[in-house]
Amino acid sequence: MIDPTSPVPRWQQVADVIRSRIADGTYPPGTRVPSVIDLAAEFGIAQATAQKTLTRLREDGMIYTVPGLGSYVAG
Repeated sequence: MIDPTSPVPRWQQVADVIRSRIADGTYPPGTRVPSVIDLAAEFGIAQATAQKTLTRLREDGMIYTVPGLGSYVAG
């Protein structure tokens, strides 16, 4: 899923995958999205890269984070 030779940054490639999953209903509103650790394991990226992915999705209004519980798809 992630192309390490692409000029598109890895965090952005992962964010695009999560956006697609939200759009196609894999992650409906109110459901939890993968954690930093889960994203790092699934996509073979560093945890800092996974954190940047979630930060961007939060900034874009796609997800919200509940401290201590995780990140969820925004309604």
